[in-house]
Amino acid sequence: MKKLFVFILLSFTLNSLAQAKGMFGKDPLINLENFDKDRVYWGYFLGFNSYDYKFDYKSMNQKDISTETTTGFNVGLVGDLRLQEYINLRFEPGLYYTQRNLTFPNFTSELDAYREVRATYIHFPLLLKFSALRTGNIRPYLVGGLSTTLNLGSNSKSKDDNLEQRFRVKRWTNNYEIGFGIDMYFEYFKFSPSIRGVFGLQDELIRDNDPNSPWTSNIESMKTRAVLINFTFH
Repeated sequence: MKKLFVFILLSFTLNSLAQAKGMFGKDPLINLENFDKDRVYWGYFLGFNSYDYKFDYKSMNQKDISTETTTGFNVGLVGDLRLQEYINLRFEPGLYYTQRNLTFPNFTSELDAYREVRATYIHFPLLLKFSALRTGNIRPYLVGGLSTTLNLGSNSKSKDDNLEQRFRVKRWTNNYEIGFGIDMYFEYFKFSPSIRGVFGLQDELIRDNDPNSPWTSNIESMKTRAVLINFTFH
């Protein structure tokens, strides 16, 4: 499924770049000249993600938990409200699939040391978009704001913990986000590739039932860190 998704996305990108040769040259034909004057417009996005955790520890004398990140994928909708010529308010609810692989130190058994932490997030970011002056068919922008995330795979209601190979995190988390992108105006639509960082604001870990658990007792806090790459179409 991921390979098919990547193939379709790359095919579209290459086709778009071929069209772009005549659009972004020295004297380009201006496309969608009045597009950004609309008060409200809608779109959708597809993309990739890489989620990680930032661990803070109570004691630094123990070895760190190792995190292996994987590439997940994103899909969602975009609602854009024009506040003034250079500032827009954006709401980008989306579905994010990802996985982190954690390896805990001081275990001889892989069954105890290794945890696959799969997550399906429903992500609700509310962002401010600060656009530069449009040049031909290109307009770069910065974006930043706050988000709330619902983790459908949190295991937060489970009474089992790491002793039963069950890793638990909180169901809801809050974050701040910052990134940049480029609006590219084609004949019939606007295409916007962007990259954004997500930084968790609160501890997400649910501790094991045993206060002296070898998995969670030394963790002071565990917060999300993520990189999102989205391809937005309006």
